[in-house]
Amino acid sequence: MGVLSETWFADGYIDFEQKKYTLLAYLQEINHYFNENKLYPQLADVIFHFNNLVAFRDNKQFIQQQFPKRLTSLNMEKLQILYEQMIADDELMQELESIIHYAMNRMNLTIKDGTEIYEMVEDSMNIAPVGLIPLDTQEGYLFLSDGRHQDTLVYEYRLTIFERHDEKYRGIHTQLIETYQKDLVHSCEHIKTILIRQRKKLPNPAVYRVDTQLVFPLNETLLPIAKRCLVKYITKNAA
Repeated sequence: MGVLSETWFADGYIDFEQKKYTLLAYLQEINHYFNENKLYPQLADVIFHFNNLVAFRDNKQFIQQQFPKRLTSLNMEKLQILYEQMIADDELMQELESIIHYAMNRMNLTIKDGTEIYEMVEDSMNIAPVGLIPLDTQEGYLFLSDGRHQDTLVYEYRLTIFERHDEKYRGIHTQLIETYQKDLVHSCEHIKTILIRQRKKLPNPAVYRVDTQLVFPLNETLLPIAKRCLVKYITKNAA
């Protein structure tokens, strides 16, 4: 995948035409993946860059709080110096504002395309518990199947909580542990029984199945969205 630096709009010579073609080359590759219904990590990456532009445009005093943590202190200092130069130089300010305005509009269109695919896949997904769910749902198993109706992919999951900008978010880590062919024997309930018998570390696991009629790329689209659906489902039912 094509890569933009975190401060691509401020790197080197501040020239609208140069930055425009840098951006368009990046977005062309992103859209190529979207045309193949591959959303991740491309969608997250373009949203990251869009948020960087918003943070820089709004006010330099909020750069430290708003920019994602992966920016180094050197890049942060560079952005702050650039902002001061913008204020002191009308020509530079106009050029950079033109770059940011153009980039945000083009990125917004790309994000909209990716979001439409995301929402279509999310709306297609059905999620339900398999058997009784214990009080502790921080760890367990995710059963995933798609429109090919051939296999049930079994993932072990673990929920995590991380903080960012004084807010708490829930994340989820998954690991593929087994694939079962769909047949009369390997129902979700029977697979759960097998897991309990063979994997002693989770004697009473939370187990959820997520299925969709769509056939989309697994690792780039279906699995990331299934994971987010599971986090939403667990959070909602724990409230």
